[in-house]
Amino acid sequence: MTIRLLSPEQLDELRRFNTPTIANAIELFDVRPRDTGFLPHTIRCLLPELGTMVGYAVTSRTRAAFDPNPEPDRTADYLRYVASVPGPKVAVGQDLDDPPGLGAQFGEVNATIHRRLGCVGHITSGCPRDLDEVAALGFHLFGLNPCVSHGYIRLIDFNLPVQIGGVTIEPGTLIHADRHGVCLIPHSIADRLADACRQIEQIERPLLDAARSDLFDLDTYLDLRSRMRTKVRE
Repeated sequence: MTIRLLSPEQLDELRRFNTPTIANAIELFDVRPRDTGFLPHTIRCLLPELGTMVGYAVTSRTRAAFDPNPEPDRTADYLRYVASVPGPKVAVGQDLDDPPGLGAQFGEVNATIHRRLGCVGHITSGCPRDLDEVAALGFHLFGLNPCVSHGYIRLIDFNLPVQIGGVTIEPGTLIHADRHGVCLIPHSIADRLADACRQIEQIERPLLDAARSDLFDLDTYLDLRSRMRTKVRE
């Protein structure tokens, strides 16, 4: 994957928009099918009050089920990897247990150290914990549900592609997420996406104005909608 890092100003611009607007704007570039590039509804925003999260994926895979012969502790090497990657970063963790959620990779302690290393949040195919404490850090959490225990949590590997809700996320993937869910931004269009979001807002504004008008007329609205759809296709 060719990674084009955005400037802090460009990342701030993307944070201005919600994830549905980001998804609509990506459609303008016709770089992927519209039913791809985002995580399924099973991966929920667990701290929606924190707003929008934007960052580059740092990846890991974990297990929390008991194993009498567990893997060697790779935490030090993993944290050095996280520290070495430019931020802002999102810690993306695949839970390899079946079923997932037997133990949390992230709670207050792990969120705190990852925040120190430049991460802004965590996305997992499993379940994190310590929601109140993590929210107080301003650290985003996305997963199946909260859970109680960390079980026998251990790192299996890191800095490799992971599967979250059936979607592959590679290290360095640019992620935009909020209460609606998680969207993956193609690097090839990332530096043009904020302008495309503004274009989407301009396209939608006449439709909203027409629908809200005291002089609303359905035929007028439908004609405007048809012309707007043509404009989007162009």
